[in-house]
Amino acid sequence: MSVPVFHTDPVTLRASDAVVLAGDEGRHAAVVRRIRPGERVDLTDGAGHLARCVVVGADRNGLTCDVQDRVDVAEPAPRLVVLQALPKGERGETAVETMTEVGVDEIVPWSASRCMVRWKGERGEKALRKWRSTAREAAKQSRRAWFPKVADPAATPAAADRLATATRGLVLHEEAETALGDVELPAHGEIVMVVGPEGGVAPEELEAFRAVGAEPVRLGPTVLRTSTAGTVAAGIILSRTARWNP
Repeated sequence: MSVPVFHTDPVTLRASDAVVLAGDEGRHAAVVRRIRPGERVDLTDGAGHLARCVVVGADRNGLTCDVQDRVDVAEPAPRLVVLQALPKGERGETAVETMTEVGVDEIVPWSASRCMVRWKGERGEKALRKWRSTAREAAKQSRRAWFPKVADPAATPAAADRLATATRGLVLHEEAETALGDVELPAHGEIVMVVGPEGGVAPEELEAFRAVGAEPVRLGPTVLRTSTAGTVAAGIILSRTARWNP
């Protein structure tokens, strides 16, 4: 059975060899997960620092953990960023969850012209909180020392700006001539990939992305839903880097 991972702030994590996991995270560990003294847990700040611990105390307020070992995990390279078009319903959380499990480092909610959903006002803020909460929980479940960032929503001009600064910019497109598995990938820097909405990337958006150096690529002979395309593509990319094949 995998050792459970819990998140705490960096100050608490590095303060001493006796770390108290309190607040919502601590109560979840003690009350919901029923972690007890003598059990192993890992604590992380989500930014590469991992403390391997043994629980020495547990009550309804949280856990007291004795640090046995500390590890600083290097930030993964190349970094993988996905500009994810906004899907309908809960498909957005599905995309965030599975991309986090695979290893995506940053997810940018993209308001594409063909998106059926618009994040505005309180509704948009609530949706963004859900995406961020989903990413954090999925990072813990998949035992990541580096938690992914879920950025603020971006319109197409901001998405193009992000592609312009990428080491490698890619756009998933069903009519592309180049297969994703054939493109050259950098060993370092940042790969930024666009995942369009169910209606596809609009021609003017594709041209804007091409203009800043992004290359259209296809996944295969079938067209995937926007909520699964990013996860499949991320797996293909990461399997061809030292992150999965050191």
